[in-house]
Amino acid sequence: MTTAVLDRVEPHHLPDLATLFSSAWWLTDRTPDETSRILRESDIVIALLDSDVIVGFARVLTDYAHVALILDVVVAPESRGTGHGATLMDAIVTHPDLQQVRSIELVCQPDLIPFYRRWGFTDEVGQSLLMRRP
Repeated sequence: MTTAVLDRVEPHHLPDLATLFSSAWWLTDRTPDETSRILRESDIVIALLDSDVIVGFARVLTDYAHVALILDVVVAPESRGTGHGATLMDAIVTHPDLQQVRSIELVCQPDLIPFYRRWGFTDEVGQSLLMRRP
């Protein structure tokens, strides 16, 4: 079985993406309209297609020079542990449009720090803290 790496999500795959989003606690409240806007407005979108079903997704917001922020990295529960997360991250960090970006950043749960360290990410960012305005 071959997994295809896509740079967009076609409209007929939006139900797959909704199912994938419903599997991750931080994505469960995404509406179809929000999902369409996310796909339209993100600078880079990566989706993994396996047997014509989306099994992985990530996106990037960037200025293509100073910073890129990786968001919404998610793999379908039944596909975790198969290397799909690594495929997503490889597709992002080797993406031609990100090769001149000074800093690629992401936010993750503490248990995923070892996973992201494989691509050179560190949690040593000085005194920086994540802040949010709800």
